[in-house]
Amino acid sequence: MGLDVPLVDRDLSWLSFNYRVLEEAGDSSVPLFERIKFLAIYSSNLDEFFRVRVAALQVFGLDSDAERNEMLEEIYRQVQIQQEHFGHIFSKQIIPALRDEGIRLNLGGDIPSAWANDLRRYFMDQVVHLLHPTLLKRSMVRPFLSNGSIHLLVELHSRRPLRNPHSVRKPKYALLGIPDSLPRFFQRSDGHGGFDVVFLDDVLRSNLGLLFSGYTVVHVHSIKVSRSADLGIEDEFEGNLVDKIRSSLSKRKEGVPSRFLYDEEMPEPMLNFLIRYFRLENGEPIPGGRYHRFSDFFGFPNPFSPRLERPFPQPLSIPALDAFSTMFEAIKHRDWLLHFPYQSYDYVVEFFNQAAFDPKVIEIKATQYRVAPNSAIVQALINAARNGKRVTVFVEVKARFDEELNLISAQKMEQAGVRIIYSHPGLKVHAKMCLVTRKSRNRKRLRRYAYVATGNFNEKTARIYSDQGYFTSSPEVCAELEHLFKELHKPTGLWPFKHILVARYNLVEELKRHIDNEILCAKKGQPAGIYVKMNNLEEEGMIRHLQEAAAAGVRVRVMVRSICRLIPNGIEVRRIVDKYLEHARIFSFFNGAEPRIFMGSADWMGRNLFNRIELVIEVRDLQWKEELLEVMEIQWKDNLSARRLLPDLKSERIPIIGEAIRAQTAIYDFLRDSRAESENLA
Repeated sequence: MGLDVPLVDRDLSWLSFNYRVLEEAGDSSVPLFERIKFLAIYSSNLDEFFRVRVAALQVFGLDSDAERNEMLEEIYRQVQIQQEHFGHIFSKQIIPALRDEGIRLNLGGDIPSAWANDLRRYFMDQVVHLLHPTLLKRSMVRPFLSNGSIHLLVELHSRRPLRNPHSVRKPKYALLGIPDSLPRFFQRSDGHGGFDVVFLDDVLRSNLGLLFSGYTVVHVHSIKVSRSADLGIEDEFEGNLVDKIRSSLSKRKEGVPSRFLYDEEMPEPMLNFLIRYFRLENGEPIPGGRYHRFSDFFGFPNPFSPRLERPFPQPLSIPALDAFSTMFEAIKHRDWLLHFPYQSYDYVVEFFNQAAFDPKVIEIKATQYRVAPNSAIVQALINAARNGKRVTVFVEVKARFDEELNLISAQKMEQAGVRIIYSHPGLKVHAKMCLVTRKSRNRKRLRRYAYVATGNFNEKTARIYSDQGYFTSSPEVCAELEHLFKELHKPTGLWPFKHILVARYNLVEELKRHIDNEILCAKKGQPAGIYVKMNNLEEEGMIRHLQEAAAAGVRVRVMVRSICRLIPNGIEVRRIVDKYLEHARIFSFFNGAEPRIFMGSADWMGRNLFNRIELVIEVRDLQWKEELLEVMEIQWKDNLSARRLLPDLKSERIPIIGEAIRAQTAIYDFLRDSRAESENLA
């Protein structure tokens, strides 16, 4: 009988993670423009949270309407607290810090008269032809507010004399969208080494008189709507799922509102008109600040770049790997472990490129979940097909927010002769894997080469996500990957997996078996330990198993980036938020002083463990096992960017005893130094 384990609510846990992101924006030790990016990340995260999680709660609810309403109220309360902190950081810390550096972000429309002419010229030359102001009349069809767009609601009074001097002038209201095709910020040098920056919103505000001639502009306030990201596919189990997704993508922009933000300074009569006109009586409107969509701060101009930023170090080359003439020779010689973004992702791209042009390669199979725009890997697969290779790509078309890009890249590959297998109804494939079949030197035998990763085949995110990749030519592993690809094409229900772990097949059972082994060791008085790293820890059965292990005396450590439903009593839980997004999933077990360590795509969430195809592989090479364990230990020693999670969803800093350690810097240094010492490996 398992332990009865109380769990943290997943949405409140996620909000605590996003608050940790916000804390980085408020940390004065972080370079200024990195702090600004953390504000943008926080804002982008929160918008997606409302589009996905809050929208789902609003539609599907929980066990009862009362429970749903209570949860929504708590979410709104927590968000309001965080937003107030956000406003304090922005106005009391970031703005003064920018001013100290000679960058003046003008707020509230307080634009210096000295450069009003520049704004007007910019407005007339670049902006006005993109504007489509609309007078709001009850007799007209209401304009549609697209997801994420910012609009100005303008109160106008006619300048015409009243026929009856004793009557009250009724205001008119107009809606004006802020063009998304223009930069959100207008920048101007002051001629003395400093710079003025103004929101595009205020460029419009200062020139409204040119748009509404014959009217006096009385009030101007911004609004923004977030809409549900649900594609609205009622039945994904019958019919052509790809066609349904393709036809539903445009409908996403028309999803029901999950959050309607308005400027809290908006006068009450204006707000009442807004609510009545857009029929928002059900409580969607949420008060906010003068400016919305702070995710645009990803593009905030830094005229002094790269000063005020934390530079990206040059990705490391691997001398021992470079010593081989081809990637295939290197992988045939031994397994290879790579750490991104610390080491160059070019090795992965080169693996695909060499497979595309090597005359001995006869077949390539790969999965696609999220690829980069203009992907070099997709192009390599196209080249391979054009060169006569058999190329099969399993494309997951249900990767949220990347459905359209995946469909476009799949169409390009299909046109080049790549065999495309689209995702199955009711099932997502999240595994990151590639398998290349190549003739051996004597051309009488075939040899397979595999690449398995914790992150996507995406050279863009590989520069900012912390992930691991593993090359191997192990016959046992490659044979089972071949079988897995066949299962993706035509499921048989047969799963002779012994050397790889696959969700929906053997992953959960094997993970629990390793946890049970640690419990057994602890009961025998032997050293026992579990150290796992993942993005999300949510699944109740796995949490219960970890709690049972801790209760049996096993030292259990958890490094989790985002959602953690485990209440950290008896188990220490930490979170790292820094320049790179921690994205890897790594699971290590002490195993009586002979550690077993696994890496792959699977978070410990119900959807990942039971409803998706996830792939986890064991790192067997002794050197790479020790290296990966050392990387994990460096992360656990982090006392600058890491926080210890507390039972009340708050977190606390790790005390600095001795050396101050920032894991992402220390890992780069460790890999640079260790690889330099082992150039003779090959």
